[in-house]
Amino acid sequence: MHVVIVGCGRVGSSISRRLLDDGHSVALIDTDPQAFEKRFPEGFAGTKVVGFGFDRDVLAQAGIDHAQALAAVTSGDNSNIIVARIARETYQVEHVVARIYDPGRALVYRRLGIPTIATVEWTTDQAMRRLFPSETRTEWLDPTGGVAIVERTLPAAWAGRALDAFDDAARWRLVAITRGGKATLPTGNVIGQEGDVLLLSVVGSAGDELDAMITAGPKGH
Repeated sequence: MHVVIVGCGRVGSSISRRLLDDGHSVALIDTDPQAFEKRFPEGFAGTKVVGFGFDRDVLAQAGIDHAQALAAVTSGDNSNIIVARIARETYQVEHVVARIYDPGRALVYRRLGIPTIATVEWTTDQAMRRLFPSETRTEWLDPTGGVAIVERTLPAAWAGRALDAFDDAARWRLVAITRGGKATLPTGNVIGQEGDVLLLSVVGSAGDELDAMITAGPKGH
């Protein structure tokens, strides 16, 4: 997968290292050419591009036309939002995340469909979750491996459909839903929305079945 990272600070360089270690191709954009030497004194294995992340020519050099994911993690809220919107709306990049320092603004942008992470909750791991929502990630595993707590992002196929399939006492159970930046406990007949983040308890042997069901979509889809 090709990923564009805008901002060669601590977060951007950390994400880039993780991606490169995982075998992905990375293009890293920053306005300061010295930033690359500071963060990667041993050399950078990806593509370095000097310029503004919202400049179309700069994005083209970074390979935005074939990127599957983009993270805008500069020190400026406005720049990050502009870059995220260009990536999503102009280039239809599937997985986009923007770093926002103001938590209040972050929530507003989330409700507008722009995935954001406020500084107070920012970690490299959280960015990776949003860039690769389909990858298996385990929050907790009991010592015997019998039960796990996992996080999954709901695909578009589940939007407007009941989530009762996620309540199967023998295999898995829906524990919580995060929607619009707010986590709640499921009650009654829950209807899914695209982008919902589900927290589920899963019997250890049923993880693959759960992922297959999520990918296939609801019955009758």
